Amino acid sequence: MPHRGDIAVFRAPANLHETWVKRVIGLPGDRIALMDGRILLNGKILPWKDKGPDQEEDSRGHTYSAERYEETLPDGVHHDIVKLTTHGPLDNVPEFTIPADRLFVMGDNRDNSADSRVSVAEGGVGLLPIWNLQGRAITVLFSWKSIKRILVSI
Repeated sequence: MPHRGDIAVFRAPANLHETWVKRVIGLPGDRIALMDGRILLNGKILPWKDKGPDQEEDSRGHTYSAERYEETLPDGVHHDIVKLTTHGPLDNVPEFTIPADRLFVMGDNRDNSADSRVSVAEGGVGLLPIWNLQGRAITVLFSWKSIKRILVSI
């Protein structure tokens, strides 16, 4: 069983031939809600520390102003997230309890992630079945953003 904050590698529920990667936020039995982009985990808002302005690029290459935050999970694990807005379509989710055989996963790019906030029918993960897990990511070899910079400079 993964821990909160782990980067999970899993088979996409809508297409088991695809491998996806997301951060584990909620475990079985946890209560989850989102309010104005902030996660409420078991009734407590996860703290954010503002790390300043950032930029986000969409699939067409357009860049947008964003804000980078450090989010801290209850056990002290912290990670960076990127937010474009707190009023987007994925920023408010009513409270629910995660079933015994599921996980709640999210991308660190909170406004552009087909994660547990998006149903499988809409191309997202929905509540991730535990049996879809393949493992845990422990090292990032490269990111698309950094590889693009390398290719552009060549």
